[in-house]
Amino acid sequence: VQLQAGGGLVPAGGSRRLSCAASGRTFSSYVVGWFRQAPGKERDFVAAISGADVSLIMSDSGKGRFTISRDNAKNTVYLQMNSLKPEDTAVYSCAVAYRALPLSRYINYVHYDYWGQGTQVTVSS
Repeated sequence: VQLQAGGGLVPAGGSRRLSCAASGRTFSSYVVGWFRQAPGKERDFVAAISGADVSLIMSDSGKGRFTISRDNAKNTVYLQMNSLKPEDTAVYSCAVAYRALPLSRYINYVHYDYWGQGTQVTVSS
């Protein structure tokens, strides 16, 4: 089970850090991804990070603004979001994947096994 924190109301241009902490099972060896879903839209990939070698992939919308990182000692993955825009408004969810696939496959949410409860991020203009 993943626990998420960090959502809220942010002014445009502001920053927010989301966290995803695992309880009950360590996920330091597994891929963790972030997705977001705005009202009336499909779930979109944001970023993912591998376990062992800490490789990462980032969506085009997040490049240059978002950073994904992990602290395996704390069993936590972070999504640092800077220069936020109103179009970043969405429910952000983290997920962990227990199967071994090429990292590029994890842009598809179907490859994830467990999901956090989601946290709302609202960026005001």
